[in-house]
Amino acid sequence: MNLDWEKLSSSYGEDLILFRSRFDQMRHPVSDEVFKRLVLESVDWVNMVAIDTQGRSIMVRQYRFGVGYSTLETPGGMVDPGEDSLTAAKRELAEETGYSGGNWQYLGAVEPNPAIHNHLCHHWLATDVVRTQAQDQGAGEAIVVETLTENQVRQAVQSGELRHVLALSVLARVFRLWDVPMTGLFQG
Repeated sequence: MNLDWEKLSSSYGEDLILFRSRFDQMRHPVSDEVFKRLVLESVDWVNMVAIDTQGRSIMVRQYRFGVGYSTLETPGGMVDPGEDSLTAAKRELAEETGYSGGNWQYLGAVEPNPAIHNHLCHHWLATDVVRTQAQDQGAGEAIVVETLTENQVRQAVQSGELRHVLALSVLARVFRLWDVPMTGLFQG
């Protein structure tokens, strides 16, 4: 069965600072009914697991307006026009935490929410980073840097203190965050 919807038209709505709203008129592939669908357009994002020379993960804590409280997460941000994801990841790490240098490895990308977002979040691993400068936060940022051991990261995840999905996604590419609850579940 063909699941691809036909786009009939698009129109733009309000610019939402981090996103631009787009409304697509889409034809259902089976019923031919037309639906209005929202897409939030954005540039690509980056986030990273940054590990210092002592083996600690460089983490950030900041207030998140959507949930209304401060969250613990990995450093990250938006890819600026003309940047590739590695350049953006290095810039975001330095700006948010003051750490830089080290060895960088691309871990792949995820779709933050393909139901309504059109972009990717690129994951990076940086090892042997060092603090080389003061934080360079934007006018709308208030970020505290924390360094956690792998075990402390795992505890923060298992306790529910760390539950930002993009942070969990990149961390899971580097650390074993959870024990598998049931083994042999899908044995034939």
